[in-house]
Amino acid sequence: MSATGTSHPLDLISLGKIVQVREQLLAAQAKGAHVFRFESGDPSFDVPPHVLEAIAAAGRAGKTHYIPNNGIPELRRALAEKVQRVNGIAGVTPADVFVTNGAMHALYSTFAAMLTAGDEVIIPDPMWTEVAENIRLAGGIPVGVPLRAADAFEYDPGAIEAAITPRTVAIFVNTPHNPTGAVLEEDRLREIVAIAERHDLWLVADEAYEDVIYPPNVHRSPASLAPEWGEKTVSVYSFSKSHAMPGLRVGYIVTRSPILKDRLPKILRCTINGVNSLAQWGALAAVTGDQSHLAAMRTEYQQRRDIMVQALSGIEGIAPFEPRGAFYLWAETDAALYRRLGVEGADELSDVLAARGIGSAPGSAFGTSVDAIRFSFSTDTAAVREGAGVLRELLTGGPIG
Repeated sequence: MSATGTSHPLDLISLGKIVQVREQLLAAQAKGAHVFRFESGDPSFDVPPHVLEAIAAAGRAGKTHYIPNNGIPELRRALAEKVQRVNGIAGVTPADVFVTNGAMHALYSTFAAMLTAGDEVIIPDPMWTEVAENIRLAGGIPVGVPLRAADAFEYDPGAIEAAITPRTVAIFVNTPHNPTGAVLEEDRLREIVAIAERHDLWLVADEAYEDVIYPPNVHRSPASLAPEWGEKTVSVYSFSKSHAMPGLRVGYIVTRSPILKDRLPKILRCTINGVNSLAQWGALAAVTGDQSHLAAMRTEYQQRRDIMVQALSGIEGIAPFEPRGAFYLWAETDAALYRRLGVEGADELSDVLAARGIGSAPGSAFGTSVDAIRFSFSTDTAAVREGAGVLRELLTGGPIG
């Protein structure tokens, strides 16, 4: 209930299990405890030097005043060129690009501009918590479609179509997928695009992990497969994962919808009145400068992935899925594991691990379809190697609850 005793949309939103575990680990770390930050997706890499230099140069040049509401023109031009060249989305112009305060703000703004009360949005289940929360904040209703290990956690087009009701207005796609690390194959994406067209639905694609993908898997932007559906396709991107810039808070929306292009500037003005000017000059350097760090980060992430997969393999009661993209290991858990460890379920297991300095996020933080636990391997490789060993020792031993 709100301070006035009436209900409020924020009363339906929680701070989330991941945040709770993170705060617990940070508090322990502040007291000198040795912790393993496997709960959060914060890249361990430094921001590329040319990005930092661009930020410093912009500061020295006095570029610290108000900037255009939708983003500085130089960055919007560069992003329009990037999504055409890299993502294969034809015909994008700077007028189709809106710079946001990270991808989280991009999702908030997209749903706020798109939805009215009671509108339904189909999303994967499990799914990164904040997607459903931002749909709810916009007055919408998230409708989860369960993902299954037997299907490599890919969206099932048939299940998507079966979930459509007269109140459905959008299908949400996330590939590479957080929390499972699944990557949608092109044929699946084409089927989903066809469903959106057939039912006159928006297609919203979160591509935050577009550059964190492991061979032979390939990322394909849904909008590149839907040129004729361009006005009802929205693509969301982030500098946080590709360029290790989470603290600089730069993301962007690409849309050719006249309706959204009218509404988004209003949302941006009323929420942030423009993304941090220096961060935007840094983002410009990131997207136009040396890109060699992308391959270097992928190689390092793949090494970390393999360490984590090996550590959790062959343990009774836990079934890790080898991620094809992103930097999370999703592992389904069952009663055999809980009995041996003396815990009631994945939520309690996550709590017990956190008390021992190991971060994680239980499956309940991401939806309702499966009992599981997620570990992030975005922290540095030495910590992944050490922490994975400690984690395996705990999970293969006796009661820890």
